[in-house]
Amino acid sequence: MADGPMKGLAGLRVLCLESRRAQEMAKLISNYGGEAVVAPSMQEVTLKDNPEALTFARKLAEGGFDMVIFLTGVGTRALARIVEARQEIAGARQQYVEALRRVVIVARGPKPAAALAELGVPVSIAVPEPNTWRELLAVLDQRADSFPLKGKRVAVQEYGAANPELLAGLSERGAMVTRVPVYEWSLPDDTGPLREGVEALAGGRIDIALFTTSVQILHLLRIAAEMQLEEPLRSAFRRIVVGSIGPITSDVLRQNGLPVDFEPAHPKMGFLVSEAAQRGRDLLARKRG
Repeated sequence: MADGPMKGLAGLRVLCLESRRAQEMAKLISNYGGEAVVAPSMQEVTLKDNPEALTFARKLAEGGFDMVIFLTGVGTRALARIVEARQEIAGARQQYVEALRRVVIVARGPKPAAALAELGVPVSIAVPEPNTWRELLAVLDQRADSFPLKGKRVAVQEYGAANPELLAGLSERGAMVTRVPVYEWSLPDDTGPLREGVEALAGGRIDIALFTTSVQILHLLRIAAEMQLEEPLRSAFRRIVVGSIGPITSDVLRQNGLPVDFEPAHPKMGFLVSEAAQRGRDLLARKRG
């Protein structure tokens, strides 16, 4: 890549709200010459009391489902761990895997597909990019002849919050849907960096903000409200470039009255930072000009 794009973020302050991959994203920003302002915004908390997951596993073993839809890699692994922890059932993990092999498995993207491969469970239907509920329903419609939904018992592994559009779409197609919540999102134990990020935004010290999941938006606004800085923060968004990883995150930004200035060609962190380097300066000039 030419030197220009490689230093496309030079002199720009880029807010990174990543948590698990914060350092990786900060390094990408730095590689393009930017100053990364790292403000981890969330942590994944496996539900300690998860009767829905255990009920799902028992019903699955009894042949109570025809299809299981896995939405996230983290949730797929967490669900397997919850099942494995059932000390009263010897070989619970193997029973779970064998039960999954008997039903139609849908993976919403490469991360749940990789987690299923680790378990030794083949994927029947893979959802194409950008891996949203829209593509999921579309691919199920395309496969309706071989995998009809009408009258089928479908379990959906959720990822912290229910997706009403997906659940409604499955029900409208005649499926009997069971939600399987596996983990929820919470604020990080240390919210200091996130509070500093809110102050930097409200104080006009950020040029670009990059969002890789919708929960980051909700937590950013929550902390801003607690700090009584929500209005200054919202005003700041009119003068910064906002990058969104993909349609789901973009929808939540717009639902909360925040702009979306670009999405990358592929919903991946590397593409998001690269496109910020290529387009960010021009977009910033337009918003501030």
